[in-house]
Amino acid sequence: ASSSASASPSASADPCAKDSLNLIAPGTLTIGTDSPAYPPYFVDNDPSNGQGFESAVAYAVANGLGFSPEEVAWTTVPFNKSYAPGAKDFDFDINQISITPKRAEAVTFSDGYYTVNQAVIALADSPIANATTLAELQNAKLGAQVGTTSLQYITDFVKPTAEPYVYNDTNDAKSALKNGQIDGIVVDLPTAYYITAVEIPKGKIVGQFPAADENGEQFGLLFQKDNPLATCVNKVLADLKSSGELQKIQDQWLAGDSAPYFKG
Repeated sequence: ASSSASASPSASADPCAKDSLNLIAPGTLTIGTDSPAYPPYFVDNDPSNGQGFESAVAYAVANGLGFSPEEVAWTTVPFNKSYAPGAKDFDFDINQISITPKRAEAVTFSDGYYTVNQAVIALADSPIANATTLAELQNAKLGAQVGTTSLQYITDFVKPTAEPYVYNDTNDAKSALKNGQIDGIVVDLPTAYYITAVEIPKGKIVGQFPAADENGEQFGLLFQKDNPLATCVNKVLADLKSSGELQKIQDQWLAGDSAPYFKG
């Protein structure tokens, strides 16, 4: 048959029709995220309630693909495991996963759904509480979660004299900060707003780092390498951006006052 014949329009020819999607479980959209699932991205450690920025984004994407909330299933995926090579037991993972070239060798990312900066939190009486430059952070004991771009920022931008402290999850890093074992932790800015407003009121955002490039660091939905579902999800994300829906979700869940930028 000629190639033009195969391109003839028919209902089933739409690769993004719900019944044509490449899914782990037919009729169900299976979404992965870590446990615990932290605010402001999730609320009450329950990704399935539609509350929190990433839960809301996940259900907006599901809706755009044709799935009702009842047709969405959540599965637990540790952050570090999400972008490891190999087969996935989810259709996509949403977990503040920054798109990086290295990670993209092993998995496929959607287009970015949020541009994020990294920030430093310290207790008000920390030696770095009033730091305004990267140089003032260099002698500090800084911590971050294993495998994160937050940790990478410490190494690449701050270049501290002491090795950064590495934690299995953000809870462990927050405990170390509260107990005075470290001077500061690096997390993404929305998390920093939440921690200092709710979880560690004695904490403060010391400052944020300028974006690494002009496009900024972006969170992406993560798929098994070369999963064609990513193409369909990108169409939905483009619609959510152009309609203003994505911005509305962001404004609802990720509000925060300004945090000063560190000077080089």
